[in-house]
Amino acid sequence: MGRERNVLGGPLESCGADPVTGFYRDGCCRTGLQDRGKHVVCATVTDAFLEFSKANGNDLITPQKDFGFVGLKAGDAWCLCTDRWEEARQAGVAPPILLEATHEAALLVICLDDLREHAKSSPV
Repeated sequence: MGRERNVLGGPLESCGADPVTGFYRDGCCRTGLQDRGKHVVCATVTDAFLEFSKANGNDLITPQKDFGFVGLKAGDAWCLCTDRWEEARQAGVAPPILLEATHEAALLVICLDDLREHAKSSPV
């Protein structure tokens, strides 16, 4: 993914292509000035997280055909906003993440130890 770096300092890996994730819908948790939510945490969503997110104003389950959004189900890889992932962590429902596909910008909000504690051992 070019010169983008992950939270471990290595090259940023792809997060997911089915469904295609990322703020730029390129499968990568890249960020830029337009990405106000900082969609940089590569997570494998769980039912508990999806319900938590829905209850807190961000329904990721219901398809939004007008926006080309098919809706997520447990097991899907998705680039999450740093603040929402951190809220979920504090509530005890943070989904597992892939460190190699989580952008280094996540470290502005989330400490590396917390990310490591929720890391998956294998790619999405």
